[in-house]
Amino acid sequence: MNRILKSSILVLVLVLAAGYVAFDSSSISQTDVMTMETVAFTETAEVVPQEGYRTMEEFQESPLYTKFIIDNLWILIAAFMVLLMHLGFATVESGLTQSKNAVNVIYKNVFILCTGILIYAFIGFQLMYPGDFNGIFGFGGFGIGFDASDPVGMLTPAYGEDMTIWTDFIFQAMFAATAATIVSGCVTGRIKLSSFMIFGALLLAISYPITGSWVWGGGWLDQLGFYDFAGSTLVHGVGGIAGLACVIILGARTGKYKDGKIFAIPAHNIPLATVGVFLLWIGWFGFNGGSVLSADPSAVSYVFVTTALAACAGALSSMITTQIVMKNLDAPMALNGILAGLVGITAGADVISISGAIVVGAIAGAIVVFSIVMFDKLKLDDPVGAISVHGVCGIWGTLAVGLFTEASFLIQLLGTVSILGVTFLFSLAVFGAIKAVLGVRVSAEVESDGLDISEHGNKAYPDFSPVKTTELGRATA
Repeated sequence: MNRILKSSILVLVLVLAAGYVAFDSSSISQTDVMTMETVAFTETAEVVPQEGYRTMEEFQESPLYTKFIIDNLWILIAAFMVLLMHLGFATVESGLTQSKNAVNVIYKNVFILCTGILIYAFIGFQLMYPGDFNGIFGFGGFGIGFDASDPVGMLTPAYGEDMTIWTDFIFQAMFAATAATIVSGCVTGRIKLSSFMIFGALLLAISYPITGSWVWGGGWLDQLGFYDFAGSTLVHGVGGIAGLACVIILGARTGKYKDGKIFAIPAHNIPLATVGVFLLWIGWFGFNGGSVLSADPSAVSYVFVTTALAACAGALSSMITTQIVMKNLDAPMALNGILAGLVGITAGADVISISGAIVVGAIAGAIVVFSIVMFDKLKLDDPVGAISVHGVCGIWGTLAVGLFTEASFLIQLLGTVSILGVTFLFSLAVFGAIKAVLGVRVSAEVESDGLDISEHGNKAYPDFSPVKTTELGRATA
């Protein structure tokens, strides 16, 4: 065991020990975190009439309106932060793939974000939040819901009064687009643009909102007690498992696996990928913090802390695991460790203890390394590791809620298997149908030349010439 490995292990042990000490000294229990409120919030909450307010003017004159303004504003800010995550996805995916496909990656990310929001407005939002339904499938009608005269559902008190329906929609729409964006990274470098567009649109219009309604829409899993705070399974797991189904049908990039060996296809811009990961980390505070669905100071700040600690533990754990398993200090794997920790804590960021968040993140950071190696051995080509980061670590994070809290592990397992099983079968069927009708893979010539030229007619770096290697091994222009 070399000096670097020994030092890394020592650092991780010290971090874990510090987490336990910090948690023990703070004496904050899981129940305490969920019940702490400021005096001002508690006082105003007591005056809410059960029947709701008859007019918007009446509501604006009530003591609760100040709290409403603050809550609504925070959730809008959080929605903006989740939008920032899509810039992170675009830079991570383009940086970790070949330069000849960078424009194609960016184009797919722009398409899926804009299409996703529109589709979610047209049908997805009311599929996911249908109101009273049988717990499995419901549809509240096309469009977003309440009209402009009743933006906070004054005539529907059960909706809640912490935000307008417009705020609720835009926050959830960013989540929906995230699930489909994850698929983009899994299939980059060899998929037909039109086939990806169709699949992404159908995933957002049908599968994602239906499985989401089972939990966040008050469906059958929610009634059983399944818990997924901000979407380890409902968002990240869904994107990862859908990507896995597509990769199985699509096949690997040319040259990735040959004669029983695995050939690395290097990332073209690791600094760009690094920028993307930190953009994602920043946006994740909105992803998890906004999921509190209010500006409650105790709950939001606690979620920020668990989110940050899990990400840090994930990064250190992946560094150590990579050194042990792969015998090198791999920067992209360290970046994936950050994301693994973030995905892992997302399901329980509000209910898992401080020390538990560190452990969950550390385990996720180790899992992602083994998972990426495993999928490579199975010849399932995932250029950015999205199946492992979002799919596998999403499963871990959701199950961890059953291990680190009072939630039932069996219910967490049932919910995870149900949501991801349905998503996987849907994705296999839809992507398989697209393959049969339109085809899903570009030709060998197009793949060799790069999708940027073939699909878009331009390059990400038009002023750069290909690098050639001389017989002496020196790089020349």
